[in-house]
Amino acid sequence: MKEKYLKEAQAEYLKRFSAYAKVKVLEVADESVPEGAPAAIEEAVKSREAHRLIKQIHPGDYVVALDREGGQMTSEELAGFISDLGLSGKSQITFIIGGTLGLSGSILQQSHRRLSFSKMTFPHQLMRVILLEQIFRAFKIARGEPYHR
Repeated sequence: MKEKYLKEAQAEYLKRFSAYAKVKVLEVADESVPEGAPAAIEEAVKSREAHRLIKQIHPGDYVVALDREGGQMTSEELAGFISDLGLSGKSQITFIIGGTLGLSGSILQQSHRRLSFSKMTFPHQLMRVILLEQIFRAFKIARGEPYHR
């Protein structure tokens, strides 16, 4: 993450999580892609990124891939989803945000769920902050604590 304001937002949410859950943010190297690269080059880049991502996933993790084509949830539904996972013994949840080109098909196939925040495209650094905010909101909702609607 390069932008100072996004780093600060991420740090703020990670600080807020201390009362609710242990949250780690892991990054893998994003590869630059030449403008107008052929589809084969783009697929090769996504494949290399997928290989690095897979190394970060632990056995037993419940993997949620952020994907524009995935299903959408309200904040309340996300809270219930996370709570239900915890109640079923799946306390390690790994959310994956793709790089510039998105996620490879292999990552999407290996994920347990594909989640979309919008049909729009967001920069992955901003999406990380949005994801952290929504997970934090989910914990507040699940505990019945007030949070801005």
